[in-house]
Amino acid sequence: MKKYEKYIWVNEMLKIENLNQYYKQSHTLRDVNLECKKGRCTCLMGRNGVGKTTLSKVIMGLLKVQSGKIILGHKDITKLPPYDRAQNAIAYVPQGREIFSSLTVKENLQIGILGNRNNIKKVPERIYELFPILKEMHNRKGGDLSGGQQQQLAIARALCLEPKFLILDEPSEGIQPNIVQQIGGVINYLTKEEHITVLLVEQKLPFARRHGDDFYILDRGSVVANGEIKELSDKIIKQYLSV
Repeated sequence: MKKYEKYIWVNEMLKIENLNQYYKQSHTLRDVNLECKKGRCTCLMGRNGVGKTTLSKVIMGLLKVQSGKIILGHKDITKLPPYDRAQNAIAYVPQGREIFSSLTVKENLQIGILGNRNNIKKVPERIYELFPILKEMHNRKGGDLSGGQQQQLAIARALCLEPKFLILDEPSEGIQPNIVQQIGGVINYLTKEEHITVLLVEQKLPFARRHGDDFYILDRGSVVANGEIKELSDKIIKQYLSV
């Protein structure tokens, strides 16, 4: 079995340097520089179509880059395939969740375990502590769950990897308010108690402000503003986030 290097997790846990990406003839990401610090939630924001999901997929290795670097800890992961990135403690919850609708909750979680770098054999109990409803619905098919329950399942499946870096793409989209609140509480717990670093792609400003520590705003594939979430001013919001 292939052995993977163990990191020294530094303050700048993930760093992107001068990253460029193209889709056919379109220059989708332009000289992007971004840093996600250990144990903090960094909100990636911007209007629709500016490159947020593209950047998420690039970090996970689902899309190739034209130039630039992605550094995790002290390691350059720019050319690693997605499986190797999962083995290097990165997990990704895509927009739309993408659970296996024909499989049960238990089977979805077991698939998450398959990519665990620590070779665990059963779903960690903390998963059910974070999402108690999943234990109640162990044998229910994923497709029979509500949208909010599917989102919880998608996040739980990612956490079965025991990641150090978690990408959440629009986790509050189309979800009922009580589950949005619960997901926000999970984000806070993961960052503050387990010191997991979270990259949160988010459109809803109140949710981002409530749970984010830092922010980056994309516009036309470029970073146009960044800082601590308390520095997200009305001027920036009006210029880059207002519809």
